[in-house]
Amino acid sequence: MIAELQCVVLDCPDPVRLAEFYRSVLGGRVNEPDRRWAIDENWATLHTDTGLVLAFQRVADHRPPLWPDPARPQQFHLDFGVPDLDTAQTEVVAAGATVLDDGSASGTGAADAEWSERPWRIYADPAGHPFCLVLHRVA
Repeated sequence: MIAELQCVVLDCPDPVRLAEFYRSVLGGRVNEPDRRWAIDENWATLHTDTGLVLAFQRVADHRPPLWPDPARPQQFHLDFGVPDLDTAQTEVVAAGATVLDDGSASGTGAADAEWSERPWRIYADPAGHPFCLVLHRVA
C-alpha cells in the first residue's frame, strides 16, 4: 500500500452550504476539529459516523458539470445506497438536490420497461455535482 485515502474533496462555490447538504444525506459533523485541515471560509469538512470524510473547497469560478453533456462532464460522482428510492428522493430534494434523471421511462417498448425499473436515480447537489441514489436491497 502506498497511501491511505484521507477524504474526497469537492470544488464548489459555498463550502459550508455543500457540507451541510451532505450532512443531511449522510449524517455526521460539519467542521469537526481535525489536525489534518484548517477550517476557514474556503474549506469545510464533513466527518461521517462511518469514518468517511468529505471536504469542500471554495472555487471562485466554479463551473458545475452539466450531466450528461461531454463538454462539461461529471468529473466524478458519489453513489449512496438507500433502502427506498422514493423516500430518499423526497429527502434529498428537500435538502437542496436537483433531480437530473428519476429513472422513469421516456417511451415504450421492452428496453424502456427495463429502464423504468432500474435501481438508481441521478441528482445534482447544490453545487451541481452529480450523485446517485442506488437501491440497497438487504438480503
